[in-house]
Amino acid sequence: MAQTRFQTLLTDPRVAEARALLSAALQDARASVPAAIVPPDPALQGGYQAMMERFGEARGRGLFFPYLGSGLGRGAFVELADGSVKLDFITGIGAHPFGHSPMELLDARLDSALSDGVMQGNLQQNPESLHFSERLLAEANRSDVPNPAPPIDGKPRFRHCFLTTTGAMANENGAKVLFQARAPASRVLAFSHCFAGRSLGMSWVTDKHAGRIGVPKTLDVDYVPFFDPERPERSSQHALAVLERHLERYPKQHAFFILELVQGEGGYYTGTPAFFRALLERCQQAGVGVLVDEIQSFGRTPQLFAFQHFGLDDLVDVVTVGKLTQACATLFTHAVNPGAGLLSQTFTGATSAIRAGDEVVRALRERGHAGPGGRNQAIYDRFTAHLLRLQAAHPAWVAGPFGIGAMLGFTPFGGDSKLANRLLTRLYDLGLMGFNAGSDPTRLRFLPPLLVVTDAEIDFAAELLERGLTEIAAEANLA
Repeated sequence: MAQTRFQTLLTDPRVAEARALLSAALQDARASVPAAIVPPDPALQGGYQAMMERFGEARGRGLFFPYLGSGLGRGAFVELADGSVKLDFITGIGAHPFGHSPMELLDARLDSALSDGVMQGNLQQNPESLHFSERLLAEANRSDVPNPAPPIDGKPRFRHCFLTTTGAMANENGAKVLFQARAPASRVLAFSHCFAGRSLGMSWVTDKHAGRIGVPKTLDVDYVPFFDPERPERSSQHALAVLERHLERYPKQHAFFILELVQGEGGYYTGTPAFFRALLERCQQAGVGVLVDEIQSFGRTPQLFAFQHFGLDDLVDVVTVGKLTQACATLFTHAVNPGAGLLSQTFTGATSAIRAGDEVVRALRERGHAGPGGRNQAIYDRFTAHLLRLQAAHPAWVAGPFGIGAMLGFTPFGGDSKLANRLLTRLYDLGLMGFNAGSDPTRLRFLPPLLVVTDAEIDFAAELLERGLTEIAAEANLA
């Protein structure tokens, strides 16, 4: 079979030997990382603290956690540069589905190191960009989901995929596509408490004032209230009525509705298929495009795409993915395919990220993470069983659970932000890494490395969580 010189390079016996040696070395190094919490090495602490101070100065603000990784880990466990080992259940806000130092991505990373360039982009892209794009499109067009979208003109609904480097940029590209398709409409619809990124445009979509202080206004955004599970019918009717008012007040001025089906930064809220469908069908009737932001949710819901889980395949024009896909992407229908010049980037992603992303999506499918009985649902069931047990024993400590699939969250201590952040810091000191979400109430969320996390590690995380809750409750006289 004919092959390129690069393919010949990858099969060179010297490369095969080097690959085997590096694989063995990494395997041995991984094995040296204990599957346990390890305190800092006193001999490394002084230098570590100095690095933290220098980094804070360099970036203008200290890090949220005093976290600098050493470069080595073992799945859900990660070694820091001070020699400590922690259980990572936030994974860079969902960016490391294989955890730390994954053997599964070694070949992709080595092949990328041998490739001709670090980055791919507008003028120079390699076959892996095609393969990754086609894999994402194939997943978006699956027929074995609750409500598969019918073909359009005999072809799959999603036909195009544009790769990019960040989730915010994926959303920016999706917005540009829909603004052009719906020109001259210039307004945007979004859910209250949404998060779409921190770029100049997306900071005005994100419903968070602190993220746009001093930033000139770039978009006119009209907000629709999100689903309230305590008042499902009333909140659904209210949201539809608010949407109707916006459409009436600004006729034909809304280009698109951008929405998270699971609100990530906003507090791990989700809705129901009926809630979303009523709103999006009304948008479709009004000629308003639909952009589903799955930067955090892709790969973590019971179907790989959240829009598939909620049966909305026939209503989505654009969907964005990122975080666990390593390289980010904007997928869209042919009906909104933009003219030449609208989408172009010097860098659409690093070769290593693109190759790794293709491997991640393949593994999600082949390892059975999707579907009602898939691994994502099993992770949710096991972790939330612990939360429900804690809630039953200490109802003032734990409310919830919230989230879906491998997106796990709960409200500690009634959502008090100070107590929630004290708990987060205490968990970090105990060796468990999570993060906060939302405000009023403040919640804690966990995004474990879903492709490798074990049931035993979920149970261990729950033990650490219970210890942290107990200690903070005692300090706050809530025990």
